Amino acid sequence: MLSVNTNTGAMVALQYLDQTNASLMTTQNAINSGLKVASAKDNGAVFAIAQNMRGDVAGYSAVTDSINRGTSSVDVALSAGQSISDLLIEMKSKALAASDSSLDTASRTALNEDFTALRDQIASVVSNAVFNGFNLIDGSSTKGISVLASSDGTKKITVGSQNMKLGGSIVTIASTGNINTQTAASTMVATVETSLRNVNSALAQLGAGSKKLSIQATFVQNLSNTLQTGIGNLVDADMATESAMLTSLQTKQQLGVQALSIANQSPQIALSLFRG
Repeated sequence: MLSVNTNTGAMVALQYLDQTNASLMTTQNAINSGLKVASAKDNGAVFAIAQNMRGDVAGYSAVTDSINRGTSSVDVALSAGQSISDLLIEMKSKALAASDSSLDTASRTALNEDFTALRDQIASVVSNAVFNGFNLIDGSSTKGISVLASSDGTKKITVGSQNMKLGGSIVTIASTGNINTQTAASTMVATVETSLRNVNSALAQLGAGSKKLSIQATFVQNLSNTLQTGIGNLVDADMATESAMLTSLQTKQQLGVQALSIANQSPQIALSLFRG
């Protein structure tokens, strides 16, 4: 039927042109943003999954920060403990030398001054082994340090503290310990040896804790990277595909405009029926 009131061909052509324009806009958005799913409007289910995964990635970022802070605190304790171990080795040498019964008073006094200086240095090292408010070797943190281990905060890793203060269970040398006599020096040799063994054992435990944190940090980083790759697989646009689609849609758009133009000319045919 030839009608000037209803142009079915033009309506069909316009419908397809609108669909092409909508697809073209989607493709252009994907190219501009680099995302094939930029919002829930694009694909609600995929967007929801991606958002949940992004939440996990954000959580693991906080976990990584927590582990890094914990690692630094443990590393400071390890560094201080190693310094104490070195100081104890020097103190053993001084005590052993002062235990020699043939040593004169002046020499023993000099050795005692060196010994007490090293002893006091241990106290200084212990008090200054602080990072982020934590001191793992002065007895102030009896429960050690706990760090996040999961993105929901339910799992944690704890590294125990080691009290290396003078006169404690690890460094058994009293804060007033000295080697000013041959007898005191002989007794101090055994005390220093015991303290040295204790400190080295404590260092082994701190080292194991540091290793545990390092392993967890690597795992969390790998897991975060895997999640980010998964998010990309879900929402990232394939630029090669989008480029090909853009060319195709632009061609369809041009053809659609021509088809609409042709359809719009159809009613004019009716004029020829009324020409004389």
